Amino acid sequence: MGDSPVTGRSSSPRRAEVPLLGRELPLNLDLSRREMLKLTGYTSMAAFLAACGTSTSTGTSATATGGSLTFGSNQSDPGPRKGIEAVVAAFKAANGGTNVKLNTVDHGTFQDQISSYLQGTPDDVFTWFSGHRMRFFADQGLAASINDTWDKVKGNFTSAFGESVKGNDGNIYGIPVDYYPWALFYRKSVFAAHGYQIPTTWDALKALCLQMQKDGLIPIAMGDKDGWPAQGTFDIINLRLNGYTFHVELLTGKQKWTDPRVAAVFNKWAEIVPYYSPGLAGQTWQQAADQVVNKKAGMYMLGLFVSQQFAATGVKADLDDLDFFAWPNMGAQYDSEKAIDAPIDVVMLSKKSPSISKDLGQAKAFLEFFSKGAQQVTMFQAIGGGNLPTAKDADKSSYTPLQQKAVELVSGAQRITQYFDRDSRPDFAGPNGMQSFLLQYLAAPKGDITGLQGKMQSFWDSLPKEA
Repeated sequence: MGDSPVTGRSSSPRRAEVPLLGRELPLNLDLSRREMLKLTGYTSMAAFLAACGTSTSTGTSATATGGSLTFGSNQSDPGPRKGIEAVVAAFKAANGGTNVKLNTVDHGTFQDQISSYLQGTPDDVFTWFSGHRMRFFADQGLAASINDTWDKVKGNFTSAFGESVKGNDGNIYGIPVDYYPWALFYRKSVFAAHGYQIPTTWDALKALCLQMQKDGLIPIAMGDKDGWPAQGTFDIINLRLNGYTFHVELLTGKQKWTDPRVAAVFNKWAEIVPYYSPGLAGQTWQQAADQVVNKKAGMYMLGLFVSQQFAATGVKADLDDLDFFAWPNMGAQYDSEKAIDAPIDVVMLSKKSPSISKDLGQAKAFLEFFSKGAQQVTMFQAIGGGNLPTAKDADKSSYTPLQQKAVELVSGAQRITQYFDRDSRPDFAGPNGMQSFLLQYLAAPKGDITGLQGKMQSFWDSLPKEA
């Protein structure tokens, strides 16, 4: 769901011409979205993983039955839309025939007009993203807390998922429904052919890069033409060196970009930049992924959606050969947090819906219903295996080994971040801000880092109050 690669990222977003987001919009938008940033431009991802999950249970412990509910959804791509419609149908059947009015809006339009939507006549329940983007609307009083519903369902989620839906005031504002993790991806056959070992420390990673270079490989694929891929590496190094709290505070303006701790991130990162793909500024993420697919590069730091490129070959052995490992420890105290980027999509309760007073029981029943693994697996199957269900009780019996490993990776994380442009304001994270600054950095990682940090902070300070 959401702008995470339920579908993947693309360099050429395609959006519908919809004048205004709201319940008056037509419900038959059937347009594809191929943009990523997990967002933000998240893309449409080719089905790469086997459909999974066999549970057909649609039960819910919610007591409210019948009545009505309005639901605003950004799931306009065919697969996700089909999944949402299936979940709604299951809810209606299990909850006494509740009348659900589903308002499906093109993903890009929904994202662009979400603020005016929530301030106008929003639906009772709506799809959105966790992290800063969720907390922002909670702080504005446009989203309602759902503490009572969360108390019923929180046992079905890890503590890290729980943290991801907590507002700045400590209240809960969303039900996490799916996610995808970032990691270092590689081909098992390439590692086996060269006798490479999975690096668990920073020094081991650098040593592996050096050996791959000697063996004629590009050690780490990188394609940053669209600006966002490098943000994932900034995220993970900052998380490991400076910790989760500093990272999220930095991305929301509570810490300064001129801080020496930020300089430490860039100085450490500079140790592996020489091992990146030549011409990375002119390559898309797909082109960089193909370097791994074609065994020209050894590793790639990206999200699980990278498997789109492996599935695109049409050769099952290519997808079966794909594997990943977690970012190695960097010798700092924050290694113990095992923090990772794993963008999470949520369903939330709007505060200004004109019908929420009469629909509240149904809305909370629907949120509770969507917290169940059976419903999340319904979405997962419709999408084709892109994002993974968040619920502990999701039927994992048909997960591929890659999916099972992704679940284990996220389950072991003490802190989960939502990716740079979900955890920061879009106008700072975008092409005029950090995307541009990181491209400048990658072009000269040993250059004037202090000056670059100053530009970052000056740009942040120049932005208007977020609205």
